Amino acid sequence: MSTAALLLAAAGFVVVGDGIPARLTGTVPGDAARGRALVANRQVGLCLLCHQAPIAEARQQGNLAGDLAGAGRRWSEAQLRLRLVDPKRLDPATPMPAYHRTEGLSRVGARWAGRPVFEAQQVEDVVAWLVTLK
Repeated sequence: MSTAALLLAAAGFVVVGDGIPARLTGTVPGDAARGRALVANRQVGLCLLCHQAPIAEARQQGNLAGDLAGAGRRWSEAQLRLRLVDPKRLDPATPMPAYHRTEGLSRVGARWAGRPVFEAQQVEDVVAWLVTLK
């Protein structure tokens, strides 16, 4: 098992293929409305700094990364979860930060050291919203 895989397993989730099939919250599902609000909130995850999303009220959306419209058609729930938790596992050159992984990272601001950007429930909420984007 690779070092990255060991770190993920130690953190409480396991990567299978190109996804994390089990919810980070155990059996507690995500809430799509809360997920949409997190993506739209420029103070929390900064998703719209790089991405466009079907959120009409959000102005000045980014174009550095893929459009989130259709994300639920392009990727499964498990694939979306891994893309949030540890996107560098899929693309080492991606500028997207790990939103939940805290170990084995570089260039992390002191304020964020050892803390995830999104807690487990927030990851599940964003995943719940993204899967609705067919």
